[in-house]
Amino acid sequence: MRPIALFLCVLVANAQCLAPSKGKAPCSDKTHASHGINLYSRDREIALGKDLALDLERSARLIEDPIICEYVNRIAQTLAWHSDAPFYPVIRIIRSDDPNSLALPGGLVYIHSGLIRAASNEAELAVALAHELGHVAARHYTRQASLSDILGVATISLGFIGGWPSMLAQEGMTYAGTPLILKKFSRGAETEADRLAIQYLYQAGYDPTAFVDFLERISLQSQINHGTFALLMAAHPAVSSRIRAAQRQIQKELRPRDEYLLQTSEFDIIKQRLAAIEGGHFFPRTPAISPMPVGERPVLRRH
Repeated sequence: MRPIALFLCVLVANAQCLAPSKGKAPCSDKTHASHGINLYSRDREIALGKDLALDLERSARLIEDPIICEYVNRIAQTLAWHSDAPFYPVIRIIRSDDPNSLALPGGLVYIHSGLIRAASNEAELAVALAHELGHVAARHYTRQASLSDILGVATISLGFIGGWPSMLAQEGMTYAGTPLILKKFSRGAETEADRLAIQYLYQAGYDPTAFVDFLERISLQSQINHGTFALLMAAHPAVSSRIRAAQRQIQKELRPRDEYLLQTSEFDIIKQRLAAIEGGHFFPRTPAISPMPVGERPVLRRH
């Protein structure tokens, strides 16, 4: 009976974890992520995230400039307000040339400085943050960990924009060595995070087509760079299919607006400040820039 019970548990877990979520309409205040089987309480998930963060930060170099951190966290909080994320997101910036980001359990999100430099405008930076917040809202890490527990598998392999395969590779684990059901979950998690990200962007007032633009730019970089980042992108669904899915979602689910937020002068200031800090140049510490009223922010108008 035990093998049969285990088989049924796997079927239930697979069906609930991979089923597309049925959130509210895009015009609603909150966007809901699907919630499958999760053996981790929220307190346990937060504790797990803190432990993983300690391990990560032992080797990572963080950008701790208060102005840059405040700006990036402010964008994330705006996006999170339009989600049903059960955790208060905290964004930390890792000094690295790779345009990566990753989400830890409990709401901790790490974004590489190389990703900020790779974004051409504020909306594209919001794309990366929104994708990671999608993972946070859906609790993908602990849901896959729960599935791993059910299967009796010790490895967890989520490709959160490349973050987790990199960490696992350092421990001698490989994405190819994980069971098929976990690979399926991982790619399903990426698909759901993409869908949620587009809704968060739209509801926060950002141009949702920035998602497609940024994905194309990052894909091009991965083709040029055949090293670690190209390997990390391989853990995601095909970029072409992600782009087509995003375009379909934008066309079918999002009502066109007269204007979208695309770029701000604040974004340019932050990029200049980041470049100066990473280049070892002095940059005067000035008071953090307060957010501008929406009506005064530069927007991309659409008809």
